[in-house]
Amino acid sequence: MQRRRALEDEPRVHAMIHHGLKLEEYRAFLHDLYDIVWHFCPAMAAAAARCGDEFRNVRYALYERIEEEKEHETWVLEDVGAVGGDVAGAKADPPSAPVQAMIAFNYRGAERVHPCSVLGMLYVPEVVSSVYGGRVSDSIARARPGRERGGFKFLTSHATMDVDHMASLNQLLKTIADPTAQRSIINSTRMNFYLFAQMFRENGFVTHIAG
Repeated sequence: MQRRRALEDEPRVHAMIHHGLKLEEYRAFLHDLYDIVWHFCPAMAAAAARCGDEFRNVRYALYERIEEEKEHETWVLEDVGAVGGDVAGAKADPPSAPVQAMIAFNYRGAERVHPCSVLGMLYVPEVVSSVYGGRVSDSIARARPGRERGGFKFLTSHATMDVDHMASLNQLLKTIADPTAQRSIINSTRMNFYLFAQMFRENGFVTHIAG
């Protein structure tokens, strides 16, 4: 909860929730979001491959989530196109530095630290989507008067979808009693909140906006 409140205190996050983003900012945000979503399934697959039988429930939960989340990065690209963004650039150009760090951290956690660390990667965007997704899409849409209100397929769909995902994830977390696994999840959650907040600062997605 404390990490979530700290995220809310980020000026650009607060503005996005309550007042929306400028069109160029939203395009840049989607650029970074594409890379985050693209790496979700590969990171989960890497973690599932390392889950021994003692974590078979985590492995099967990850298999299920991979099936549910696959190709959702294409929804982000649809949104990029709907708001007049550069779809080819979103696919080809690297994300901002905080997002590159987030992606690298999550692969390292899944492959080198503990496979359960990937649950921290899942927890953060699910909290953000379920709590703020609908409000963010509404705020951004209101900030674009006179425009077609397309470009929110990913945010609006996950605002509802991730409420159920959060319930399932909380149930899964309650089954994990191994102290090493618990520590890896806690650290991953903290780091993902931190790096997600960094994405909204001056070295984050705004670096995609042409000066």
